[in-house]
Amino acid sequence: MDVVIFHADECDKRKCTAIKLEKEKKAKLVYKLRQIPRGAIVLNPFSSKAVSREDRKYIEKRGVVGLDCSWNKVNKSATFFSLSKYHRSLPFLIATNPVNYGKACTLSTVEAIAATFYIAGFKEKANDLMDGFKWGHTFIELNYELLEAYSDVTTSSEVVQIQNDFLESHNINNQIE
Repeated sequence: MDVVIFHADECDKRKCTAIKLEKEKKAKLVYKLRQIPRGAIVLNPFSSKAVSREDRKYIEKRGVVGLDCSWNKVNKSATFFSLSKYHRSLPFLIATNPVNYGKACTLSTVEAIAATFYIAGFKEKANDLMDGFKWGHTFIELNYELLEAYSDVTTSSEVVQIQNDFLESHNINNQIE
């Protein structure tokens, strides 16, 4: 299963999880949009469809594509978001990376990709990706119950329902539709 990361070269290279994944030979960085593999699951926070177990077959065949860029500079109409019909967003999770520790839905590239694999049922792959980071095990541990719940259902709508039930039960108002 391939991990491809479109790298916009906008980050602090010392803190960049995408660069570290490439150094560990766990991901391939690309710098041109045309290098993104067709048919891969593309992580897109603007997608109306959440990643779920039903994406497993696409991940097995074509992999996962992450976007490593400044989200403050990206908008919904960016060319990146028109590249594939397999765009997926992630449900509610808490970041544990040193830059955004404890922030909801502000995941690093490696956290987002690992969460995608976990939710789709590739838990060993998710753990392997996170093993290269001192704080990696904390991401899985902190989000364990949600990751398990998300990975236990089949469809995007079921994932979103689990997310919304969790947010409602914890009085968190930022629900994703």
